Amino acid sequence: MVSFEPSDEQKMIRDTVAAFAIEEIRPAARPADESGEIPADLIGKAWELGLVRGAIPETYGGYGDTRSAVTGAIVAEELAFGDLAIALHVLAPRLLAYPVLEMGTAEQRESILKRFGTDNFVAGGAALVEPRFDFDPSALATVARRDGASYVIDGAKCVVPLATKAEAILVYATANPYAGQAGVDGFIVAREAPGLTISEREKNMGIKGLETYELTLKDCRVGAEARLGGGNGINFTRLLSESRVAMAAMATGVARAAFEYARTYAKERKAFGAPIATKQAVAFMLAEMAIEIDATRLLVWEAASRLDKGEDALKESYQARNYAAQSSLMVADNAVQVLGGHGYIREHPVEMWLRNARAFAVLDGIATV
Repeated sequence: MVSFEPSDEQKMIRDTVAAFAIEEIRPAARPADESGEIPADLIGKAWELGLVRGAIPETYGGYGDTRSAVTGAIVAEELAFGDLAIALHVLAPRLLAYPVLEMGTAEQRESILKRFGTDNFVAGGAALVEPRFDFDPSALATVARRDGASYVIDGAKCVVPLATKAEAILVYATANPYAGQAGVDGFIVAREAPGLTISEREKNMGIKGLETYELTLKDCRVGAEARLGGGNGINFTRLLSESRVAMAAMATGVARAAFEYARTYAKERKAFGAPIATKQAVAFMLAEMAIEIDATRLLVWEAASRLDKGEDALKESYQARNYAAQSSLMVADNAVQVLGGHGYIREHPVEMWLRNARAFAVLDGIATV
């Protein structure tokens, strides 16, 4: 049974991250969107919250906190409430650290986790999405074939966060094209690995503050020890579910930001002598937006709760992610409509949130709880 009441610890974490999102992230959101750059000091302050390092064992320099998907979803929502691009940048190290933490060999944990057990932000990333219209995580075109004591990886990836800054990237490829998700493996590929080419920075419609890149892997050879989980491999279905929960939670945060801004505007903006919030059309629109946000969050928490209990959450996470992609776009678009002509100009952030919300329909695998 899903609990709809966060624990005292989760409330404390939520309040801390929410305050940081409002006081530090939100003021930097528009400048980051315009310039394409996120201030290093802001990333440093976010790192100090322990949002990545917290779950890393003390042996590797972390705090040894218990990892929870529900708590991760709460954090992701609050950060995205401040700004989606900054949230994705702040949590990008999880894309490498957490799969290694959960499924890596002892040697991989020793090698990788120590990198993130430091006082300063360390970039990390993962490459899942492929630049083709029929992309399906269950049928990756990027393939890895065993060749003696090595694997040779061929394929292309896109929307890879912080690729030029990360020392290593977790690349997902299929070793068995006929096994679906069960045939997908993860490979820890060094940024300077022969055969790996990183393109120039992508130019996206939204999340413009986040650096993303396209990767090309041509005869990219890595040692067998680079295969995440070693001989046991990975549970890709679980990793994909964790990612979808994170993305759905972030979509909830973006939608909530748009809704709250539109609600405040509707209460203050007057037409014919009364706030437009009192007009039935606007009031009903705002009510529908609020309903969609709560419904999306419940789907997120249900999927996250199953993950915390060690249960399969493939269906629940997929439902949450698909619903969130639609609901966040609807809410952000309605926010633009509530503001009328003002919603289309850059003086107000709702147009930025609409562009960011559009990304959830195409993004996959660039965040995790």
